[in-house]
Amino acid sequence: MLLGEKIIRLRKQRAWSQEELATQLGISRQSVSKWESGASIPDLDKIIRMSSLFGVSTDYLLKEEIEELEEVPPIVREKEETDSLRSVTLEEATEFLDLTRKTASKIACGVSCCILSPICLLLLGGLSEYGRGNRISDDMAGSLGTTVLLLMVAVGIAILISNGMRLEKYGYMEKEPFTLLYGVAGIVEKRKEGFAATFRKCITIGVTLCILGVVPLLLFGSRDERIAAIVCIPLLLCFVAVGVFLFVWAGSINGSFDKVLQIGDHTPEKKEVARRTSFFAGAYWCIIVAVYIGVSLYIGNWHRSWIIWPVAGVSFAAFYMILGAVVGRKK
Repeated sequence: MLLGEKIIRLRKQRAWSQEELATQLGISRQSVSKWESGASIPDLDKIIRMSSLFGVSTDYLLKEEIEELEEVPPIVREKEETDSLRSVTLEEATEFLDLTRKTASKIACGVSCCILSPICLLLLGGLSEYGRGNRISDDMAGSLGTTVLLLMVAVGIAILISNGMRLEKYGYMEKEPFTLLYGVAGIVEKRKEGFAATFRKCITIGVTLCILGVVPLLLFGSRDERIAAIVCIPLLLCFVAVGVFLFVWAGSINGSFDKVLQIGDHTPEKKEVARRTSFFAGAYWCIIVAVYIGVSLYIGNWHRSWIIWPVAGVSFAAFYMILGAVVGRKK
């Protein structure tokens, strides 16, 4: 008996549909369908997971010569865990997806506002140093620019917090495993497929804008430091802000589908890792803001210390990946 035939047999013995088995494994129904038809083979971790779900050995699943189902004691613990999971209805899933779509643009605006916050500081710093007549001192430029920066960051964070609180009732979708009632997965998958073209366009345009934003800095910034400080860097931040807006808006909507389907970065295993590393982002960026303000006040060149932000962004991604790998390995 082939692996696909064994999966069909074991699934039907438990009166599970392909969608229900896919939900238990944190994958899509299409994957189960391909396994059963012999179009693809499950990964080793899915084999181990199925052996636990069905109460059989991995040898029974993998070895074709083992035809008879082994008699094993029922796995009471697994059943208890499954019964204790929250069940998500179609109405609840639809409400979550619709609310995420409504808040996605506002959250994207909040993030873009934080990215644009240093522009006033950069412009005032450049004018104070290179402007004719020196009508504004370095101290005044730094104080005023920092005030605007903090105000914009405060507005951006307020937008993020207020809209995040609207989604708080669905926080379990990011933190806890759950099951979908029959038919929910299929409807959500169709909505995800319908948004796929828009998601690809947003990512493509966002990446293009981020690349184009560097062009003026490369062409003119290296020749004239004044142009770089007053024009090129603020223009780069504007391009990046628009690109990030598209990333966040499209990513939030596409991510909501993945959360409901528990695929991608939202499988039960990855949820546990994310829960254990959730402290990192807040602590990291608080430290970066403190470092930026301290360094800028110390060196007195606010329009130069902006370099801390892109370096911090790249470092954040690297540190977060390392932390996730370490926590995942320990788990």
